[in-house]
Amino acid sequence: MNERMTARLSALAAVSDPLRRALFDFVRRSGTPVSRDDAAAAVGMPRSTAAFHLDRLVDEGALAVEFKRVGGKTGPGSGRPSKLYRPASAELSASVPERDYELAGELLAAAIEQADRSGEPVRQALTRVAVEAGRELGRRAGSLEAALDDTGYEPTDDGAGGMVLTNCLFHQLATSHTEVICHANLGLLQGVAEGAGDVEHDIRFSPADGRCCVQIAARSRAE
Repeated sequence: MNERMTARLSALAAVSDPLRRALFDFVRRSGTPVSRDDAAAAVGMPRSTAAFHLDRLVDEGALAVEFKRVGGKTGPGSGRPSKLYRPASAELSASVPERDYELAGELLAAAIEQADRSGEPVRQALTRVAVEAGRELGRRAGSLEAALDDTGYEPTDDGAGGMVLTNCLFHQLATSHTEVICHANLGLLQGVAEGAGDVEHDIRFSPADGRCCVQIAARSRAE
Protein backbone atom coordinates (compact mmCIF):
# COMPACT_ATOMS: atom_id res chain seq x y z
CA MET A 1 0.00 0.00 0.00
CA ASN A 2 1.50 3.37 -1.00
CA GLU A 3 1.91 6.31 1.36
CA ARG A 4 -0.96 8.29 -0.14
CA MET A 5 -3.40 5.43 0.41
CA THR A 6 -2.10 4.86 3.94
CA ALA A 7 -2.64 8.53 4.78
CA ARG A 8 -6.19 8.48 3.40
CA LEU A 9 -7.15 5.40 5.39
CA SER A 10 -5.58 6.85 8.52
CA ALA A 11 -7.59 10.07 8.14
CA LEU A 12 -10.82 8.15 7.64
CA ALA A 13 -10.05 5.96 10.64
CA ALA A 14 -9.56 9.08 12.76
CA VAL A 15 -12.93 10.47 11.70
CA SER A 16 -14.67 7.16 12.38
CA ASP A 17 -14.23 7.58 16.15
CA PRO A 18 -17.64 8.83 17.45
CA LEU A 19 -16.21 11.75 19.46
CA ARG A 20 -13.92 12.89 16.68
CA ARG A 21 -16.71 12.49 14.12
CA ALA A 22 -18.95 14.79 16.18
CA LEU A 23 -16.20 17.41 16.34
CA PHE A 24 -15.36 17.00 12.67
CA ASP A 25 -19.01 17.43 11.65
CA PHE A 26 -19.37 20.54 13.83
CA VAL A 27 -16.26 22.17 12.36
CA ARG A 28 -17.25 21.21 8.82
CA ARG A 29 -20.75 22.66 9.15
CA SER A 30 -19.80 25.83 11.01
CA GLY A 31 -18.82 27.79 7.92
CA THR A 32 -16.11 29.69 9.82
CA PRO A 33 -13.08 28.51 11.85
CA VAL A 34 -14.05 27.50 15.39
CA SER A 35 -12.23 27.54 18.72
CA ARG A 36 -11.71 24.68 21.12
CA ASP A 37 -14.22 26.24 23.50
CA ASP A 38 -16.90 26.48 20.80
CA ALA A 39 -16.31 22.91 19.65
CA ALA A 40 -16.33 21.53 23.19
CA ALA A 41 -19.59 23.32 24.03
CA ALA A 42 -21.25 22.24 20.79
CA VAL A 43 -20.65 18.52 21.34
CA GLY A 44 -20.83 18.53 25.15
CA MET A 45 -17.35 17.46 26.19
CA PRO A 46 -14.58 18.96 28.34
CA ARG A 47 -12.34 21.48 26.57
CA SER A 48 -9.23 19.34 27.18
CA THR A 49 -10.90 16.33 25.56
CA ALA A 50 -12.04 18.39 22.60
CA ALA A 51 -8.53 19.82 22.18
CA PHE A 52 -7.00 16.33 22.13
CA HIS A 53 -9.38 15.04 19.49
CA LEU A 54 -9.26 18.20 17.37
CA ASP A 55 -5.48 18.05 17.26
CA ARG A 56 -5.64 14.37 16.32
CA LEU A 57 -7.86 15.30 13.37
CA VAL A 58 -5.30 17.93 12.37
CA ASP A 59 -2.47 15.41 12.59
CA GLU A 60 -4.37 13.03 10.32
CA GLY A 61 -5.12 15.74 7.73
CA ALA A 62 -8.89 15.92 8.31
CA LEU A 63 -8.77 19.45 9.79
CA ALA A 64 -6.48 22.44 9.44
CA VAL A 65 -5.63 25.20 11.91
CA GLU A 66 -5.13 28.92 11.85
CA PHE A 67 -4.29 31.44 14.58
CA LYS A 68 -6.36 34.56 14.95
CA ARG A 69 -7.30 37.06 17.66
CA VAL A 70 -11.00 36.77 18.37
CA GLY A 71 -13.31 39.59 19.49
CA GLY A 72 -11.82 42.18 17.15
CA LYS A 73 -9.01 43.22 19.52
CA THR A 74 -5.63 44.13 18.06
CA GLY A 75 -2.34 45.58 19.27
CA PRO A 76 -0.69 45.38 22.71
CA GLY A 77 -2.83 43.87 25.41
CA SER A 78 -5.13 42.11 22.98
CA GLY A 79 -3.91 38.70 24.11
CA ARG A 80 -2.52 35.71 22.29
CA PRO A 81 -4.12 34.59 19.03
CA SER A 82 -6.59 31.74 19.44
CA LYS A 83 -6.08 28.39 17.76
CA LEU A 84 -8.98 27.90 15.38
CA TYR A 85 -9.99 24.81 13.44
CA ARG A 86 -11.41 24.56 9.93
CA PRO A 87 -11.94 21.73 7.42
CA ALA A 88 -8.86 20.71 5.44
CA SER A 89 -8.99 21.57 1.76
CA ALA A 90 -8.47 17.96 0.66
CA GLU A 91 -11.41 15.59 0.41
CA LEU A 92 -11.49 12.48 2.56
CA SER A 93 -11.96 9.41 0.40
CA ALA A 94 -10.37 6.00 0.02
CA SER A 95 -11.12 2.69 -1.60
CA VAL A 96 -9.57 -0.75 -1.38
CA PRO A 97 -8.21 -1.57 -3.88
CA GLU A 98 -7.23 1.99 -4.77
CA ARG A 99 -9.13 3.82 -7.50
CA ASP A 100 -8.42 7.25 -8.97
CA TYR A 101 -11.54 8.48 -10.72
CA GLU A 102 -10.46 12.05 -9.98
CA LEU A 103 -7.47 11.57 -12.27
CA ALA A 104 -9.70 10.09 -14.97
CA GLY A 105 -12.04 13.07 -14.66
CA GLU A 106 -9.18 15.53 -14.95
CA LEU A 107 -7.87 13.83 -18.10
CA LEU A 108 -11.30 13.73 -19.73
CA ALA A 109 -12.14 17.35 -18.85
CA ALA A 110 -8.76 18.62 -20.09
CA ALA A 111 -9.14 16.68 -23.33
CA ILE A 112 -12.61 18.13 -23.98
CA GLU A 113 -11.42 21.67 -23.26
CA GLN A 114 -8.43 21.32 -25.59
CA ALA A 115 -10.50 19.70 -28.32
CA ASP A 116 -13.03 22.55 -28.14
CA ARG A 117 -10.24 25.10 -28.53
CA SER A 118 -8.27 23.35 -31.26
CA GLY A 119 -10.93 21.43 -33.15
CA GLU A 120 -9.01 18.16 -32.94
CA PRO A 121 -10.92 14.94 -32.20
CA VAL A 122 -11.55 14.41 -28.49
CA ARG A 123 -10.02 10.91 -28.52
CA GLN A 124 -6.83 12.29 -30.04
CA ALA A 125 -6.72 15.07 -27.47
CA LEU A 126 -7.32 12.57 -24.66
CA THR A 127 -4.34 10.46 -25.70
CA ARG A 128 -2.09 13.50 -25.82
CA VAL A 129 -3.32 14.82 -22.46
CA ALA A 130 -2.86 11.39 -20.87
CA VAL A 131 0.70 11.06 -22.15
CA GLU A 132 1.59 14.54 -20.88
CA ALA A 133 0.12 13.79 -17.45
CA GLY A 134 2.00 10.50 -17.33
CA ARG A 135 5.30 12.18 -18.16
CA GLU A 136 4.85 14.49 -15.18
CA LEU A 137 4.08 11.55 -12.88
CA GLY A 138 7.17 9.72 -14.12
CA ARG A 139 9.43 12.75 -13.71
CA ARG A 140 8.25 13.31 -10.14
CA ALA A 141 8.68 9.67 -9.15
CA GLY A 142 12.10 9.24 -10.74
CA SER A 143 11.58 5.63 -11.84
CA LEU A 144 8.89 3.63 -13.56
CA GLU A 145 8.33 1.22 -10.68
CA ALA A 146 8.15 4.04 -8.13
CA ALA A 147 5.60 5.90 -10.25
CA LEU A 148 3.48 2.77 -10.66
CA ASP A 149 3.56 2.13 -6.93
CA ASP A 150 2.87 5.76 -6.01
CA THR A 151 -0.18 5.96 -8.26
CA GLY A 152 -1.67 2.70 -6.97
CA TYR A 153 -1.18 0.27 -9.86
CA GLU A 154 0.34 -2.30 -7.45
CA PRO A 155 3.12 -3.58 -9.76
CA THR A 156 4.46 -7.10 -9.21
CA ASP A 157 7.36 -8.91 -10.87
CA ASP A 158 6.18 -11.09 -13.75
CA GLY A 159 9.25 -13.31 -13.52
CA ALA A 160 10.52 -12.24 -16.94
CA GLY A 161 11.89 -8.78 -16.21
CA GLY A 162 8.56 -7.05 -16.58
CA MET A 163 5.71 -6.12 -14.26
CA VAL A 164 2.08 -7.08 -13.89
CA LEU A 165 -0.18 -4.25 -12.75
CA THR A 166 -2.55 -6.04 -10.40
CA ASN A 167 -4.83 -3.04 -9.83
CA CYS A 168 -6.89 -1.03 -12.31
CA LEU A 169 -7.18 2.58 -11.14
CA PHE A 170 -10.23 3.20 -13.32
CA HIS A 171 -12.03 -0.12 -12.86
CA GLN A 172 -15.68 1.00 -13.02
CA LEU A 173 -15.09 3.42 -15.90
CA ALA A 174 -13.01 0.85 -17.77
CA THR A 175 -15.83 -1.66 -17.39
CA SER A 176 -18.48 0.63 -18.85
CA HIS A 177 -16.32 2.63 -21.32
CA THR A 178 -13.56 0.15 -22.06
CA GLU A 179 -12.14 1.45 -25.32
CA VAL A 180 -11.90 5.10 -24.29
CA ILE A 181 -10.62 4.57 -20.75
CA CYS A 182 -8.21 1.74 -21.48
CA HIS A 183 -6.51 3.57 -24.32
CA ALA A 184 -6.24 6.70 -22.19
CA ASN A 185 -4.66 4.50 -19.51
CA LEU A 186 -2.21 3.16 -22.08
CA GLY A 187 -1.21 6.71 -23.03
CA LEU A 188 -0.85 7.65 -19.38
CA LEU A 189 1.51 4.74 -18.67
CA GLN A 190 3.52 5.33 -21.83
CA GLY A 191 4.00 8.87 -20.61
CA VAL A 192 5.01 7.62 -17.15
CA ALA A 193 7.76 5.48 -18.69
CA GLU A 194 8.97 8.40 -20.82
CA GLY A 195 8.98 10.81 -17.90
CA ALA A 196 10.86 8.34 -15.71
CA GLY A 197 13.45 7.80 -18.46
CA ASP A 198 12.76 4.08 -18.55
CA VAL A 199 14.23 2.31 -21.59
CA GLU A 200 14.11 -1.22 -20.19
CA HIS A 201 10.40 -1.85 -20.72
CA ASP A 202 7.71 -1.77 -23.37
CA ILE A 203 4.29 -0.46 -22.40
CA ARG A 204 1.77 -2.67 -24.18
CA PHE A 205 -2.01 -2.85 -24.39
CA SER A 206 -2.77 -6.36 -23.20
CA PRO A 207 -6.18 -6.61 -21.51
CA ALA A 208 -6.92 -9.56 -19.24
CA ASP A 209 -9.31 -10.28 -16.40
CA GLY A 210 -8.22 -9.41 -12.87
CA ARG A 211 -5.52 -6.84 -13.69
CA CYS A 212 -4.80 -3.60 -15.49
CA CYS A 213 -5.21 -3.62 -19.27
CA VAL A 214 -1.58 -2.54 -19.73
CA GLN A 215 1.40 -4.86 -19.57
CA ILE A 216 4.88 -3.69 -18.60
CA ALA A 217 7.09 -6.06 -20.60
CA ALA A 218 10.85 -6.36 -20.52
CA ARG A 219 12.37 -5.04 -23.74
CA SER A 220 14.45 -7.65 -25.54
CA ARG A 221 18.12 -6.89 -26.11
CA ALA A 222 17.56 -7.06 -29.86
CA GLU A 223 15.29 -4.03 -29.58
